[in-house]
Amino acid sequence: MEIMIPAWVEGTLQPVEKLAAHERGLKHKAVSVFVVSGEHILIQQRALCKYHTPGLWANTCCTHPEWDEAPDVCANRRVNEELGITGLNYEYRGEVEYRADVGDGLIEHEVVQVYLAHASQDMAFTVNPDEVMATRWISIEVLRRELALEPERFTPWLRIYMAEHSELIFGNAAAA
Repeated sequence: MEIMIPAWVEGTLQPVEKLAAHERGLKHKAVSVFVVSGEHILIQQRALCKYHTPGLWANTCCTHPEWDEAPDVCANRRVNEELGITGLNYEYRGEVEYRADVGDGLIEHEVVQVYLAHASQDMAFTVNPDEVMATRWISIEVLRRELALEPERFTPWLRIYMAEHSELIFGNAAAA
């Protein structure tokens, strides 16, 4: 069964199947989470079975709330479903809107509620192989270098977040 997500259709918010929202390039609600430890970010490599951007590196968790699901509830649910992480406190960092071609004729046009959570790099977690193929902690500085050298290894939204919204997300730690 396909997940119904909140999307704007002809100016009104309506439940739309997630894949259909991406096929039609509809503006829709999303949630992104950045789990940090000092100046390091936990990033994930998307599973190869994902229908768009498989194998690319993304922020800790990027997802869509279900119809009528609060963004903070969605953040907590999906970080647990994808990475098996529970017990974090999520700090709302703001709203970001972007539009990006994610390949195969699919468009992400997202209005994203962004959250930040602090954790220890030695926290235990278990990835869901249907969602995530690898994880790693990376400093903001090293991530910026890798994005500059090999942008194609990263999702379009992570490139946008780091280029245009890192101060909103990370505050002073993001100063380049």
